[in-house]
Amino acid sequence: MIDYVIRGTKRFAVLIPGIIIAYFSVRNVFPYFDKRLPLTLAIFVTYVLGAYVLIPALTRVIRIFLPARHLPVYCVTPDGFASDPINIGVIGSKQDLVAAMEAAGWYLADDYSPYNILRAVISTIFLRRYPNAPMSRLYLFGRKQDIGFEIPISGEIGHRHHVRFWATTYDTDTPLSQKTIHWHRRTAELEGPNLLWLGAASRDVGLSFIRHNAQMTHMIHHDTDAERQLIVDGIRRAQLIGSTKAIRLGKPYRLVNRAWRGQLHSDGILTVLKLKKKRRNR
Repeated sequence: MIDYVIRGTKRFAVLIPGIIIAYFSVRNVFPYFDKRLPLTLAIFVTYVLGAYVLIPALTRVIRIFLPARHLPVYCVTPDGFASDPINIGVIGSKQDLVAAMEAAGWYLADDYSPYNILRAVISTIFLRRYPNAPMSRLYLFGRKQDIGFEIPISGEIGHRHHVRFWATTYDTDTPLSQKTIHWHRRTAELEGPNLLWLGAASRDVGLSFIRHNAQMTHMIHHDTDAERQLIVDGIRRAQLIGSTKAIRLGKPYRLVNRAWRGQLHSDGILTVLKLKKKRRNR
C-alpha cells in the first residue's frame, strides 16, 4: 500500500510542471500573442511554446537534481521519461552492424536535422515515400542513439518498424552477462570489431499526444518482443548470425509509454547476436 501511494505521488508530481506552464501560458503568454496575432495563430504559438520549449526545459532541470537510478533496461526521452525497452544486442563493428541490418531489409535512418525533419513532414503530408526518415532522439548512457534503422509499413502513414542502437563495450575475458556489460559507459565507443550495440526495437502504429507535455509523438505497439524477433529472423535469413545468447535483464514487465494510453510489454530478455562478416560478391 505504501509503495502504491509513493508511486502515485511521483506520477502526480510529473503533472506539476505541466500545470504550472499551462497556467502561465493562459495568464501571460496567450494574452501577449492574442494582441498581436490572429486568434488561431496565437493559440498555435502558445501551444508550441509551452509544449516544445517551456515544459521540456523545466522537466530537464528537474531531472538534473532527480536523476533516474536503475539498471537501464529501457531508454528514456530527452526529459528523462521511460521509453522503449532495451531488447536486442548485436556484437560486431559498426560496418558489420550496418551490413547485417541492410541485408535483412532495414534502412539506415538519416540524421535528425532540421532539413531531414522537414523532408519527413512533407513526405507525410504529400504521402511521399521516405524510408530513411530521421528518428526522434532517445537516450541511453546519457547520450542519444548512435545509429538507427527502420522499415516502413506499406500503406500505413506513420507506421514503421524501427530500432535505435547505442554502442558500448563489455568484458571480453568472461562470458557475456548482465554484469559484464558496461551499462554506464557514457562515452560512445564506435570503433573496433567487438562492440556491443544495445538496441530498443519497437513499431510505430500511428500518432498520439505525449502525456506530460502535449507534444505529438508516435504511438508504439505494445508487443516489443515481436519487434526484437523481426530483427533476429531477418539477420538469420541473411545468414549473418554467428551465435545468439539470451540474457535476462529482469522479470517480464509492462511499461507505461509516454504516449497517451500507450503501454509497452517486454519479457525482460535481451537477445544478443554475434555477427558474421558479410561475404562480398566476386
